[in-house]
Amino acid sequence: MNRSLLSASTALGLAVALALPGALSAQQIEIEAEGPVIELSVFETVDAEPDIVTIGAGVSTQAPTAVEALRQNSTEMRRVIDRIIALGIAEEDIQPTGINLNAQYDYDRENQRQVFRGYQVSNRVSVKLREVDETGEVLDALVQAGATDLSGPDFGIEDDAAAKDMARERAIERAQRRAMAYAGMVGYDDVRVLSISEAIRGNGPQPIVQTAARSMDAVEQSAPVQPGRVSTGVSITIKYEMVGGARAVLGGS
Repeated sequence: MNRSLLSASTALGLAVALALPGALSAQQIEIEAEGPVIELSVFETVDAEPDIVTIGAGVSTQAPTAVEALRQNSTEMRRVIDRIIALGIAEEDIQPTGINLNAQYDYDRENQRQVFRGYQVSNRVSVKLREVDETGEVLDALVQAGATDLSGPDFGIEDDAAAKDMARERAIERAQRRAMAYAGMVGYDDVRVLSISEAIRGNGPQPIVQTAARSMDAVEQSAPVQPGRVSTGVSITIKYEMVGGARAVLGGS
């Protein structure tokens, strides 16, 4: 006789949900199964060496008029971008991330009013580096070229397919062992997979430092940068049916 997940759990008194750190909770659905059903959610990660690093470089300028502030900013930003290209970084790996123009005011405490003092323009680009070991050198070069603020570096994996495959294999093996353990506890010999769902995790850039631009006199050697390792992984939810005949009935009389 076919029984749903809900009715099987009610009849046998079995409702198991393994929630590991970072795991996703799957919505309960009605499925057909002859035996009791167990649902496990497993999150597995794999650490790998990063092969890309992303840094942000920005220039801020101030001038009495918006036109002049933008003109100055464009000139200085062009110098920074030219320096990036001169380091051997491809233009497609240099991505503008935003230009902001804002009026600037000082507060006159004596007269209790805002006093206009000019305009500020901020311009930023995101730079992808494919030579992780050169990160410190690039950061210092950007400061020397006129960058007034830096962000990052954010380390990541450009192609993490192999690492995610390893994470999947580990997750499925761990879920299978846990499902077999539960089946044995209640007198069943084996389990059968009913469904598998997956959610991708990781491979987001991992930020290491936030760096304010230093004066050129302070730049005596490349900034020390240690990339370490980054994580990528998957979260899987697997439903199993317990099969092989029960030697004992959970909650039986």
